[in-house]
This record gives sequence, structure tokens and C-alpha cells, in this order.
Amino acid sequence: MVVPGEAAEDERARWLELFPQGFEERETPGGLELAGYAERVPPELAGAAVDAVEPGWEHSWRAFHTGARIGRLWVGPPWEAAPAGALAVVIDPGRAFGTGAHATTRLCLELLLERPPGSLLDVGCGSGVLSIAAAKLGFDPVVAIDHDPQAVEATLANAAANGVEVDARLVDATVDPLPPSEVAVANVALEPVEAVAPRLDASTLLSSGYLSRDDPRLPGWRRAERRVAGEWAADRFERE
Repeated sequence: MVVPGEAAEDERARWLELFPQGFEERETPGGLELAGYAERVPPELAGAAVDAVEPGWEHSWRAFHTGARIGRLWVGPPWEAAPAGALAVVIDPGRAFGTGAHATTRLCLELLLERPPGSLLDVGCGSGVLSIAAAKLGFDPVVAIDHDPQAVEATLANAAANGVEVDARLVDATVDPLPPSEVAVANVALEPVEAVAPRLDASTLLSSGYLSRDDPRLPGWRRAERRVAGEWAADRFERE
């Protein structure tokens, strides 16, 4: 689906709800191209200008997953080669999770690169990009949690493929006990960030998954830094 530039911000927000496990986006001359992978078109998109699935779709989705260089890190799929000298985080996204090229992931990694290594909790780990990058950067222990069993499975598989130790657990961060950590990362969305932040036993929170127009309200936390990439934002919060 291609949407004009002036509608991109609102359409991204809508697709976050339609495809909670993730979707892909790419700038094109005609606007912003969005791609979500599902067995059928969501009812909310019925009647929209959604392209029909072409033969070979099971392989063409790979074109949306490309590597990204973030400081000394490179995050990308196994069918691409990492640049020489980069600390490679190789993620096999399947069709449910991204590789780390999305702006919110890049912003979180930028913030993570500036933190001294310590214990880390990854809330809403998805494919495990942030957890695996943290482990490669020397954070220990690294605990990754998600309420989706597929995310936990993907994180464990990707951690093993990268040769790092990540403790991935099936946890509902809004109700279940959360382990303490020096740093917590939550690249989810505005509402879950605001719900989970008061429950964290951490001194630093790196959060993203929301738009630059969003302003997280986190009692007990002080925003120390904000970074923006396009329409997306990430924040570093410190305990008050």
C-alpha cells in the first residue's frame, strides 16, 4: 500500500494497530510504501488501494529487510554481509519481525551505545535485536521479555545464531513481576511504555515505538534526552 507523504504519519499509527508484530515501510517517488504480511487483508483495509499479492511473495518480502549501520553496530539479515570492522547483529526476521532497520530500533541502539554496560531488561523483545546488540556490547545479564511466544522463540534462536547469551522469557510486563536491571529498553508503543514504566526496577529507561508528536507521561521518571528520526522519537529517562 502506498500513501502520500502528508498522510504517512497517521497511516503509520494505524498500521501499528493493524500489524502489532511489525510492518515494513519504504520511501518511494509516489509516497510511503507500507507492507504487512498476513494470511488475509485486515477488514480495516478493505476497499483501500492495497496491492494484490504477487506470485513469489514468500520470497519477495526479503526486499524490505536490509542492513543498517548504527555507530559501531551493524544490524541486518543473514543474506547480507556486514561491513568490515562492524560489530554484527545478524537477525533472521522471518515474516513477523524486523531486522533493526526501523527508525525506532536505530534510535534505541544509538542511545544504548552511549550507556556503560550493566544489567539490561528488554521489554517487548520482538526478534531480540536490542537484547542481542546489548549482549554484544557487553551488557550482562540480559533478560528479554515478551507476551508473544513467537517473539520469545525468535529471540532465543537469534541469540544462539549470534553466539550470545540472552535470557528470553514469556512475560506480560503489565501484570507479571519484572526482574531488576540497571537499564531497561522498551521499543513498543506509547501506551505500553506508560503502563510498564512505573513497574520497572531500573535507573535508566530507553523507550521508543511512538511518534515524535507523542509525549510519554512517566511518573517518577525524568526525561534526560530525546532523539528524533523522521516522524519517530526515542527517549532516555532517568529515575527522579
